[in-house]
Amino acid sequence: MPSSAAITSGVQRLVLYETRARYFLVGSNEAQTKHRVLKIDRTEPKDLVIIDDKHVYSQQELRDLLDRLDLGNRTKMGQKGSSGFNRAVSAFGIVGFVRFLEGYYIILITKRRKTADIGGHSIYKIEDTNMIYIPNDSVRVAHPDEARYVRIFQNVDLSSNFYFSYNYDLSHSLQFNLTLLRNTCDLGKTEDVLPQSRQDSFDIFEDEGLPTQVVLGVRSEPYAKYVWNSKLLEKVQDTLHPDWLMYIIHGFCGQSKLLIYGRPVYVTLIARRSCRFAGTRFLKRGANCEGDVANEVETEQIVHDASVMTFSAGSYSSYVQVRGSVPLYWSQDISTMMPKPPIRLDQADPYATVAAQHFDQMLKRFGSPIIILNLVKKREKRKHEKILSEELFPAVTNLNQFLPPDHCIEYIAWDMARYTKSKLCNVLDRLGLIAESVVRRTGFFMNRPDLHCHTLRPDERWGDLGGHVTAYGRMQTGVLRTNCVDCLDRTNTAQFMVGKCALAYQLYALGMVDKPRLQFDTDCVRLFEELYEDHGDTLSLQYGGSQLVHRVKTYRKIAPWTQHSKDIMQTLSRYYSNAFSDADRQDAINLFLQVFQPSESKPHLWELPTDFYLHQKNTMVLPQDRRSYTFWWSDGILSYLPLPYDEVLCEENMKHVSLKRLDRYNESIDIYTEFFKPFELTCFDDTYCVTMTNSARDFMPKTVGVDPSPFTVRKPEETGKSVLGSKSSRDEAVLQRKTAASAPPPHSEEAVSSSSEDDSEDEREDDGSVSQRSTPIKLAEPGDGGRTQEDYPRQPARETYGLSLSDFPAEEDVMIYHRFAHLGQNQHKVERTSQLAGPKQLESIINLCPVSYFSQDSIYEVQPPRVDRASQEVFECHIQTGLGLGRALHREDLLTYREYIKNRYM
Repeated sequence: MPSSAAITSGVQRLVLYETRARYFLVGSNEAQTKHRVLKIDRTEPKDLVIIDDKHVYSQQELRDLLDRLDLGNRTKMGQKGSSGFNRAVSAFGIVGFVRFLEGYYIILITKRRKTADIGGHSIYKIEDTNMIYIPNDSVRVAHPDEARYVRIFQNVDLSSNFYFSYNYDLSHSLQFNLTLLRNTCDLGKTEDVLPQSRQDSFDIFEDEGLPTQVVLGVRSEPYAKYVWNSKLLEKVQDTLHPDWLMYIIHGFCGQSKLLIYGRPVYVTLIARRSCRFAGTRFLKRGANCEGDVANEVETEQIVHDASVMTFSAGSYSSYVQVRGSVPLYWSQDISTMMPKPPIRLDQADPYATVAAQHFDQMLKRFGSPIIILNLVKKREKRKHEKILSEELFPAVTNLNQFLPPDHCIEYIAWDMARYTKSKLCNVLDRLGLIAESVVRRTGFFMNRPDLHCHTLRPDERWGDLGGHVTAYGRMQTGVLRTNCVDCLDRTNTAQFMVGKCALAYQLYALGMVDKPRLQFDTDCVRLFEELYEDHGDTLSLQYGGSQLVHRVKTYRKIAPWTQHSKDIMQTLSRYYSNAFSDADRQDAINLFLQVFQPSESKPHLWELPTDFYLHQKNTMVLPQDRRSYTFWWSDGILSYLPLPYDEVLCEENMKHVSLKRLDRYNESIDIYTEFFKPFELTCFDDTYCVTMTNSARDFMPKTVGVDPSPFTVRKPEETGKSVLGSKSSRDEAVLQRKTAASAPPPHSEEAVSSSSEDDSEDEREDDGSVSQRSTPIKLAEPGDGGRTQEDYPRQPARETYGLSLSDFPAEEDVMIYHRFAHLGQNQHKVERTSQLAGPKQLESIINLCPVSYFSQDSIYEVQPPRVDRASQEVFECHIQTGLGLGRALHREDLLTYREYIKNRYM
């Protein structure tokens, strides 16, 4: 694939200025060298009037504009302090515009925090927002219910797990984003460029087939299903420049660093919650009439070698799986709240139309095969969860009879709760077998061809791995869809086991491990398990109102006794949230996603007996074109299977892509300034790559002589881990590392026994081998006094370095080294230009290339560089100043300092 770079959004820092008649929103890039201006009218009481100034201002032009606005809005000419032009707030992005019963509000991001980095592209978490009323007080028409709507809207805490990026599309997977770059590159090599009306620039890459000064810019539309502010931007997205539009996702984003002998590998987990049929646990179950299911979350794990950042030169791998409620019309009666409300099927669906629409969406986005892992109970004294299995399996069977056999939906049903109670069955071993078969069917994404080491050391599981293999690498085809009743505890553990299996294949594809298999109790798996538990806790809080009740350690049956009391507290917290606060949270979500739009002509949100018709809009309209019961998939999908239709290069998909040709030296495509930010004053200890969770710092035991590999199984007593994130724990870890590094190696019983065994062992010599304990030899180095091997302290290298090395090299190896050094010294003294040396003699001369660029150096000795006297004096003065012995100042320096003090303080 050609070298690629991503264009950074031109608006990353915002400043809102206000006058009585207008708001002026100034947007700048990160370096604050280019600026755009939005003018928002404040005299309209209920309408939103925005003027986008298409001009890109320089810093001086913006300063002149602000000065003119300040001068024009002064109440009295000549009085600088009485200006009506004020700076209101600073921000980092626009969430959107919303209106209830009065005028419009603008929502701005005022605080952000970096949570991940993918290919040099930063992903931020929203930390705080500001909601500002646009119309002026003089034109405001007050409404008594406005304040209540504002309180309901603000119940959606935007500082809780909402994420955005200026130059990476979070609504799509990594496979989609990199495939789009490659497909558009293939399109750019031809003369087929999109019309001028669709020429914007977002992501760019260099096109090798074009002249060197031409760069092709690419921008794709986000996947609306996972964008939570699309309705808030709907009114302005057609009038504003794309740089102003910023799309946010809701879910989870976490990243950790896996150090493999000092080589950094970033493991990133991104969860995207669907904004369709979204809500809380008991209030949103099953699916709506459009095939959108409750609690649908797309989880993607990205593994990449952080040594190289760019997408074109780096190695990136990803794996995607999905969770979601059972795609049927079902709900639970919560009129009388109890721990397990009864499950009921709301509507009869003999032709599985709802499931058909749901799996049609999945085939379009992921390709085939679609694998369902159903974890609900099979055997119950009283039918509860079993109702869903009895309805889902016939629906899948009905849909499969119309699909080609190679692309049928696979159905796996396993009663995980029943096997957990059994003492004879290991739940995670069974999940591991399921995960292995799933990953081998779907494959995973890799942007590089297979490495040569896979050919040298082949693995039997690597040869028949599924997916789609191309000249550029591998692509994942199909997806695993996991569900239980709530899609929380059991689902998270099952997804962890599948992710763990996929992680082993991803690390193997990157050349980090020799076999695609990972074991528990290693630093790598513990780091990955902590990521997945944070991921599960976050999604459980968003949907169920509490953290996970059952974790991976619970199913491994190694959870401590204190965990049981925590599980009881989480169960009570979940029950309280479902009984008392879920209704308010559901109203807030409906208002935030604009599922309900307030109006004076219809009932208020709190007056509705149910929100069923808000999420089931098609039930209110007679369908004009009824979907076929047999050909239930969208047009064109089957022709590209097993590849996902959304990722193929076709005319329909290219309608959603914008192209533009740019200058290669455009400032906005400089990934160096975007990642390192040389124009900002930063502290290294607060840098994201330092504060990130680190396998070597936070998981590896802090003892001398431990194996540093993150794939080594640790004993339970070695895996003590401090609480992450606190400064005191990091300082304590640093102190432990310093103490361990400076302390002498301990004389353990193992070392004593091993050394005694070595001393008592007889010398053995086989044919063609040399004994490890040979006759003491003299080292031929000058100045050592003829010391022998026995004169040196015998310190086993295993204690110091953690390696089983011999104490000294064998006698034969030392003699070979001396012979080589002597031969090299004698041959190097022969000059090639000598007349005594004939052609045959010159051929026998060993030609050694110098390793130094200094003319006086050779391969045997290095002359220290000469330093002039002035530099030595500067260095000596620096040393003396550090010791508190400063030299006398010059008279010119004293006069300059006195002048500075006089002007500054007198």
